[in-house]
Amino acid sequence: MSPTDDEVPEVLLRPGNVEDAAALARIHLAARSAAPMPASIHPPDDVRAWLAARLASTDEVWVAAVDGEVEGEPVGYLRMTSTWLDDLYVAPAHAGQGIGSMLLDLAKSRRPDGFSLWVFETNHPARAFYRGRGLVEREHTDGGENEEGEPDLRMSWEPARAR
Repeated sequence: MSPTDDEVPEVLLRPGNVEDAAALARIHLAARSAAPMPASIHPPDDVRAWLAARLASTDEVWVAAVDGEVEGEPVGYLRMTSTWLDDLYVAPAHAGQGIGSMLLDLAKSRRPDGFSLWVFETNHPARAFYRGRGLVEREHTDGGENEEGEPDLRMSWEPARAR
């Protein structure tokens, strides 16, 4: 069940940690499965281990938790490097509640000089989401450089160009 406009959930954004890996893997896999994009080619245990490694690395990870969820269980997350937004996923049950926008706004505030991201060409909802929030499509590929071998595109948020 989705909240009505009067019932918008209270969202806490906090830095992620290694203990979040299992929850973030669930979000990652569920969101990918629900989106019009290629299925993950990695089994859940590999995704969990990969995210745990990213959480322990220099990547910056932020978690969105909704007030009232079991012990602040994550419902979305973003993962960034110094110049890339590598992951922004929201659990399908919490989609459309503004959580993705909050995470993207956080990424913009943490990377005020801009950043890029990759999105699959078939993921029209994600492309529209990012376009509607100021990102621009910069480069289209045939997918030869990604694991799935599917066409994708680089989008970027470049605030200096908007001035």
